[in-house]
Amino acid sequence: MDKNKVKSHGNSLLVLYSYHHHNTEKIAKVFAKVLDAQIKWPKEINPEEIQKYDLIGFGSGIYSSKHHESLLEIVDKLPEVTDKKAFIFSTCGAPIAIGGQKTLDDYAIKCHSLLREKLKSKGYLIIDEFICAGFNTNSFLKLFGGINKGRPNAEDLKNAEEFAKRLI
Repeated sequence: MDKNKVKSHGNSLLVLYSYHHHNTEKIAKVFAKVLDAQIKWPKEINPEEIQKYDLIGFGSGIYSSKHHESLLEIVDKLPEVTDKKAFIFSTCGAPIAIGGQKTLDDYAIKCHSLLREKLKSKGYLIIDEFICAGFNTNSFLKLFGGINKGRPNAEDLKNAEEFAKRLI
């Protein structure tokens, strides 16, 4: 068994911020089912309680090329750990999502970088990352009915399920 994989599930937590269209929450619910994980919002987290989980997923929509501020703030408050397993996830309503998953994966490297570095600086071992397109009607996009309509879709949810299974 890969040492970076989680030996058992049921002791997993998803720290989630999902607001506008609940795109990221849809993905988190798939992860939670596969991993038998709890889902909590950043405001519900006591930084010390994180210690009791074997695997923690941190996710939100992408806002101005980074995760939501509340997620970044809770990570700043977390105590240092040694190689605690974590993963990062997001949904993204950027027009780049139209370019396909490869383009989106490349974009995730940039969008996830701040959260990734914060977690690594606290001693977390990032075992994987997930991103998919999300419906977006922010700003001027609402004038055109938004972009990525219907996303995350059935294929995105299937990809999320396969991703979570690989974490086990």
